[in-house]
Formats: sequence, structure tokens, C-alpha cells
Amino acid sequence: MNIVLTKMMWKSGTRINQYLFAILITIPLLSFGMIQGWLSPMIASLQSPGGPSPEPYNSNDISWVTSVTYISAIILGAPMGHLTDKYGRKVMTLATTLSLIIYWQIKLLCLEPWALIMARAIAGIPCSACYIVLPIYLKEISDIDLRGALGSLLILNRNIGYLASYVGADLLAVSTMLWLGLMVPVIVFFIFLIMPETPEFLVKQGKVDEAKTVLAWLRGVSVVNRAVEQDIDNIVSVEKQTKIDAKSVWGTILHDRPTFKAFIITLVIKITQQFDGYLIVLIYAGFVFKKASDSVTIPLTPNKQVMMIGVLQLLGSILATCIVEKTGRKLLLVSTSFTVGVGMVALSAWFYMTSLGFWLPGWVPVVAMCVCIFADAAGFQPISYIIITDLFTFQLRGTVSSFTNICAKISNFIQMKWFTDICNLVGIHWTFLFFGVVSFGACIYTMVRFPETRQKTVAEIYSKLSGNDEEKDENKTEVIP
Repeated sequence: MNIVLTKMMWKSGTRINQYLFAILITIPLLSFGMIQGWLSPMIASLQSPGGPSPEPYNSNDISWVTSVTYISAIILGAPMGHLTDKYGRKVMTLATTLSLIIYWQIKLLCLEPWALIMARAIAGIPCSACYIVLPIYLKEISDIDLRGALGSLLILNRNIGYLASYVGADLLAVSTMLWLGLMVPVIVFFIFLIMPETPEFLVKQGKVDEAKTVLAWLRGVSVVNRAVEQDIDNIVSVEKQTKIDAKSVWGTILHDRPTFKAFIITLVIKITQQFDGYLIVLIYAGFVFKKASDSVTIPLTPNKQVMMIGVLQLLGSILATCIVEKTGRKLLLVSTSFTVGVGMVALSAWFYMTSLGFWLPGWVPVVAMCVCIFADAAGFQPISYIIITDLFTFQLRGTVSSFTNICAKISNFIQMKWFTDICNLVGIHWTFLFFGVVSFGACIYTMVRFPETRQKTVAEIYSKLSGNDEEKDENKTEVIP
């Protein structure tokens, strides 16, 4: 480790370095949240003749601006897990932060349609990396009793980024907002240059002594601490066993029974979370507010309405961070997926009844929409990322994260591209009902199939998935998280 970090080597057992490091790791996702949040309140301005662009955007330009990020994220996300395992968590986080700097720099230089489309295509790098690299990095520097709370910081910081852009777009000049957006990744990039790699990856590189030093630094204890030595020995043991087995990553995932079960559980929860309708509700919040205003007065400008959505997301994320280690993953996932389902069914019923000519209070869809957004941020969304790091060893996390991320981005692209067409074909009420059914399905599946992972090692989780809660034989290598 470098001399700067050695000055922060606590000896009292405090884990303040884990908290500080976790906050730093998740700031690139805050910057990506600012990227995504900036677009929503700016679309109308970009399309107006007096907007920040030399020429107004047409509908085709806006279509490409909103969708190109997901296209590039699908393409660039495929090798992301492999690169993370090959070059390390730190190197890939620096590369992610550099892509964020390039994105903001392009927008500062030019806001013409071609430039913004190019910038949004580059944003596909953090769109994938922030959800693949950062959760792995975060998990591998967190103690077992902190990984849920620190993992929730990912969605919390992203939602802070959303809200920052919503507020900035309403209060600040465009150029000022862009400079603030650039400042965040630039500062993080230079701070990150002195930060350490994770102990797991250092062991994989054969740097056992450095791994021990980093783990002691994270826990605020001496490098000769017994618990530190035991954990490093366990990581070394797992790495040796992996080399002896010489199986491919996908060979392990597909042919090892508990690993395959964990993979299916992760995939089902990730896909159902992506199809729970939260993305559509966020994008079409203005439409819901407009429909509701026919029967109830909503004294908020469109930008203020978007800011209210941002506040709800942030509050949900704060709640998740505070309670995830107390409630456990399973209870939080069941309760929030059920709540999202109730909100979606309420939206469906309101749109269906009003389409038949019945009068219903305008506050119903507004409340239902707010409930969906809050519940998704409070559990359904953060847990879908946390469980990937809970359910897999460090040799498999990159590959599983990449695959599930590609599935997530494909589902996002499908919804962004064809939601309007499907609504015109079958009606918006059937679309929201579909989202509700998916959410209820996720709730039932979680109750039946998902094992509680709070404060459990991968070995303990796999033992339960195998239907064997007894202790494993002493001669069998222990798998650690």
C-alpha cells in the first residue's frame, strides 16, 4: 500500500476505512445517475429553438439519445466481467471513471445532436460497469455484517445523482450543470489512484502479503491479527482449489448444482425487477401527472414533479440502507416486490376504469406511482444487485454480473423502444397489469426459492441450496464469500 493510506491505518478495530472506501467506490454511480437524470428535464429544452443546442432536436434525435446508451451497454457489458477478473477491480473502476469524464467533456464542448448521441453511446460504458464492477469491488472490501448496508449505497448514490440533476436542471444554467457533472468524476479519478485493490484479487495475483495488509487496513487492526490471517488463508485455499479443479467459469455455473440454482435465482430476480415497471413509471411520470390533473389540481411544474420523484427514490434508498441488515434480504425483497405489484395493479385499474368513462379520484394514480417508485428503491432494486455478490465466490462474480447486466439492459431497451407501441395496441392498463403480475410473481418466487443470505458465507448458502444444512466434511475445502 502507498504511504498516504498507511497514515490511515487505525489500530482500534474501527472500520471507518470500509465506510469511506465504500462511499468513494459508489460515487461513479452517482455521476452516472446525474447522466441519466439530466436528460429527463432537458428533453423539452433541447427540442426548442432557443435551447442550448445550436439546432433543435427532432423526434428521431431524441429517440437515439434515449436508446443508444442501452445499445452500447449491451455490447460493452459482455466482456466487462472478464476484464474485471483479468485486470482487477481498481483498474476497471478507473476506466469507468475516465469514461464518465469523457462523457461530460463532450457535452461541454458541443451539444449538437451528433455530439450528444456520441456522448450517450460512451455512457454505455458506465451503464454496464457501474452495475458489474462496483458491486464486486464493494462486496470484496466489506465485512460480512456490513455488505448489505454498504451494497445499498450503490442505488442510494445513483438516486442522489438523479435528484442532483433534477434540481440542477431547474435552478442552474446548462453550462454550470455540465461543469458540476465533470467535476465529480475528475475528483474521484485522482483520489482513486491511491486506493488499494481488493484482498481477493490480490490473492489471485499472488500478492498474499499485500492482501493481508489491505484487509487489516480495512478492518483497522494489525496485520498479525488472527482473524485477518484466517480469512486470507481461506481465500488462498479457495484460489488453490479453483486452480486444481481447472473448470471453466461457465462449466462451474452450469454443472455445479448449488451454483446453478444460485444462478437461476439471480437471473429470475434480476429480470423480474427490470420488468416490474419502475423504468416506465419514471419515464412516463409526467403523463400520469397530466392525466391525474384532469380531476385533481397538482400545483407543481413539470420539473418540480420530476424532483418529487427523485426525492421518493432517495428516501426509498435511504430506508434500504438503514434496514437491509436488520430485516434480511428475503423479507425486504418479498415486501417491496409485493408493494410494487399493488401499485401497478392500482395504476392499471385506474386507467381501465377511466377509459370506460367512470370517474375516479385523480390522486389514485399519483399515489400508486409514488408507492411503486418508493418500494422499488427501498428493496426490490438494491437487493437485485446485492444478491449477486452474496451468492457467488469471487471467481464467478464478474461473469454472473456481466450476464445478468446484459439481460437487464436488453429488457430496458425493449421497454424504451416498444412501450408506446404496445400501449397503443392493447391499452396502457394491460401494460401496467403485466408489470403487476411480474412483481407478484417475483414475490412468490422469492418466498419459495430464495434463501436468506444475510451474514452467511457462500458455503452456508450453497449448503442450504443443496438441501444439506449439516456441516460439510472437514476434508472439503471451505468456500468463502
